[in-house]
Amino acid sequence: MAEINKDNLEKALSSKEESKLPQMSKETEIGFHQGTLNTLVAERNELFKMMQNIEMIMQAHLKRLEELGIKIQQKKE
Repeated sequence: MAEINKDNLEKALSSKEESKLPQMSKETEIGFHQGTLNTLVAERNELFKMMQNIEMIMQAHLKRLEELGIKIQQKKE
């Protein structure tokens, strides 16, 4: 995964061709970043819900296997 320069986000994400584009006003750029963060937070929350559902289903299968006499050892990471 590429390293992102957090100190200069605009420079880290821009290419030479993009630098020719018109500049955004400060208010527009603030709105852009706020909107992006709101979207990413919502996406992260949905991903977390999905992971919780997967974990719940896995635990149900593990419980049923134990009821059937199969003992599953979980890997330590």
